[in-house]
Amino acid sequence: MKLTDKKRKNILDAAVQEFREQGFPAARVNRIADLAEVSKRTLYKHFASKELLFAAITDILLEEIAAMPKLRYRPDARLREQLIGAVRAYVGHLTGEQYMGLNRLVMSELLRDQELAQAFFAKAAMQDGPISGLIGEAMQAGALREAEPGFAAGQLLSMVKHFLVWPRFLMGADTEVDPDAVIADCTDMFLAHYLPER
Repeated sequence: MKLTDKKRKNILDAAVQEFREQGFPAARVNRIADLAEVSKRTLYKHFASKELLFAAITDILLEEIAAMPKLRYRPDARLREQLIGAVRAYVGHLTGEQYMGLNRLVMSELLRDQELAQAFFAKAAMQDGPISGLIGEAMQAGALREAEPGFAAGQLLSMVKHFLVWPRFLMGADTEVDPDAVIADCTDMFLAHYLPER
């Protein structure tokens, strides 16, 4: 890794720490520079403002989702098992400590700043999630009835997140439910709505 890339990463890591501890409005650039062990001038060379630094952190969060492998529909395998496996992997990613901490940091600021929230969700909407791709291909193959794949994926994931993601995000604890049973039940409800009529 080049020195400039290392400094940029150190600045981002320090900013995440400072934003988590102080919140965005109270975070201080001087403290971020100290934590990153760089001069304030070096910090501003990489990020011209605290707002741009925060925007870079939101990009990291979006990159985390984009980095998930894109899943392909396999006509030779049962669609139910493909969906269950895809949802299980997605939930595992969302509830990992690294992602969860970053997500809490970003979401707390998005609640405070509507313009920032609009920009973030506009970028997020341009991404093709791993499950919407799988659902879209299943629709094209006739295994699911035609609909907008992103909307359909959102329906499935919203059900699952209610039980397996939001409790951990908001309260830092899992609910007393069996994750595999929740994913299977939500997948069955999704399929009951989207399987083509025979």
